[in-house]
Amino acid sequence: MYDIKALYEAESVQHACALLLAHPEAKVLAGGSDVLIQIREGKLAGATLVSIYGLDELRGVAMEADGTIRIGALTSFSHITRSSVIQEHIAVLGEAVDMVGGPQIRNIGTIGGNTCNGVTSADSGSTLVAYDAVVELTGAEGVRRVPIRDFYIKAGKVDLRPGEIETAILIPKECYEGYKGHYIKYAMRNAMDIATCGCSANVKLSGDKKTILSARLAYGVAGPVPMRAPSAEAAANGRPVCAETVDAFAKAALQDVNPRTSWRATKEFRLHLVEELARRALAEAVRKSGGEL
Repeated sequence: MYDIKALYEAESVQHACALLLAHPEAKVLAGGSDVLIQIREGKLAGATLVSIYGLDELRGVAMEADGTIRIGALTSFSHITRSSVIQEHIAVLGEAVDMVGGPQIRNIGTIGGNTCNGVTSADSGSTLVAYDAVVELTGAEGVRRVPIRDFYIKAGKVDLRPGEIETAILIPKECYEGYKGHYIKYAMRNAMDIATCGCSANVKLSGDKKTILSARLAYGVAGPVPMRAPSAEAAANGRPVCAETVDAFAKAALQDVNPRTSWRATKEFRLHLVEELARRALAEAVRKSGGEL
């Protein structure tokens, strides 16, 4: 049984914001794959909920007039993976969210819930950070757009103000055009497990496929929030496509991370993963871009 004090059904985005202002203690219910489990476990016993599940305007993936890819906050992981827009332009995001939990979770879990949880292990987080995604937030005072790397504040905390909900994830055209990426999730099991470390890399190569014009790298579980690795990127940008560049890229990533020891893995093992996953992810991104190592 679920110990719920009150459940309010939002009829619109504006209504959801008003309900959250009227009930500041309330939790937003989107897919419910996290919130309902926490209620059942007693961690959120007696919770007040504001459900936005019925707001279909927050579902779907679309290409805007300026080429920005818009992913509604209530879009499920399964719909993201199957989206023709995602498959054509940012296939790595579909591949990343297809590693979340199992089929039931991917069918109900939402990209908005995954990002608003603020957890570093979120499979969507590192890829969205690597692609310089922007989070659209709507509240009583209007719409804010926050770069996702600034949206994550600390473990479990994001830049959501009272009365606000996430309405979309935006990926501008210049952030994905010409780039190919690869995501690697290292976990104890192949399914239904949280990442011990997640690594997402993407590259843009020169016309002759001999030079890395731009490389981007982001991690989950290499610090308290999903994070970029600027030292690694600097070690690859403008460099030739070769094994030496990939190696320098991987080693430089160690300068940017700060993993911790937990029951899943020691800090030392995670540092090993940081380097090795960067090496493999960049090599595969280069291959997908038509380059040869």
